[in-house]
Amino acid sequence: MKKIIAVLLACALVLPCFAAKKKGTKVGVSMPTKDLQRWNQDGANMKAQLEKAGYVVDLQYANNDIATQVSQIENMITGKCNVLVVASIDGSALKNALDGAKKKRIPVIAYDRLIMNTNSVSYYATFDNYKVGTIQGEYLVDKLNLKNRTKSDPAYIEFFTGSPDDNNINFFFGGAMDTLKPYLDSGVLVCRSGQTSKAQCATLNWSTEEGQKRMENLITSNGYGPRGTKLDAVYSSNDSVAMGITNALVAAGYTKANFPIVTGQDCDIGSVKNMLKGTQAMSVFKDTRTLAEKVVGMVDALLQGTKPEINDTKTYDNGKGIVPSYLCDPVYADVSNYKALLVDSGLLHRSSA
Repeated sequence: MKKIIAVLLACALVLPCFAAKKKGTKVGVSMPTKDLQRWNQDGANMKAQLEKAGYVVDLQYANNDIATQVSQIENMITGKCNVLVVASIDGSALKNALDGAKKKRIPVIAYDRLIMNTNSVSYYATFDNYKVGTIQGEYLVDKLNLKNRTKSDPAYIEFFTGSPDDNNINFFFGGAMDTLKPYLDSGVLVCRSGQTSKAQCATLNWSTEEGQKRMENLITSNGYGPRGTKLDAVYSSNDSVAMGITNALVAAGYTKANFPIVTGQDCDIGSVKNMLKGTQAMSVFKDTRTLAEKVVGMVDALLQGTKPEINDTKTYDNGKGIVPSYLCDPVYADVSNYKALLVDSGLLHRSSA
């Protein structure tokens, strides 16, 4: 009994000390851009939850400019941030800046995008990005009825993924292609352009404009259209690229009645509206509030000198070794469930969708 009382007293003393330590403790949060709803949302969630936990937050957006992000991170280091949370623009461009953090013993948490080729990253917090791709692939298998199709009645598809400097496309595109490859191999799924490699399907900076240009080129070169060559689906790894694809397909004359199945990710407001219009079929929902909560837990643990909660120690090799990671679960949203997932949960206002 005396031992139990001693432990309880020790805990009672430690908790106020930690609360006091939090006061004035600064956390630097570096996000890629404000131009995409997804990163705006992530930054806001991170700031709100960290401030609620008692931290001072230096939140910076880098306007998708690598030099700006490097400069912002360097300023966070000289500004005496105690922990850095970084969603990189280019996962291979931050080594020197983060080496500066390591020299000052500032832990670095890679946020949703793995930072490559540096041993200065302490932990990685993300969603199960391979599962994102498998969810998208399985959705296409189901909606295109691929399990029951034959080679004499194939479904036709084109493929888009994201920026080649984002390590996540290896998982998004890899998960989708691993799911769909058996159907491509058997001939029940056909890509007329033949563009099925990651390099062929990449979209620089996840750009809506670049996605639209490539889709327009595919429409022209393959004769796709409601009265032209058959196109049943377009795989897109995320919503910003899907928006460009949708713009091109609408311009080619497709309507809700004959629109190809278009996938996406992030549940951007524009893409949710397109779902309701029938011009995008689905989007993978990654609740960034959950991810922010896990990152706050990591920050707490690091500042207490304990090990953060992780659930993956095998998957994410950044070129310098495996980075201990926490993976949150994604789910898909479409017209059948978007209201419960996005509106009723408070993520989107009813007027937005």
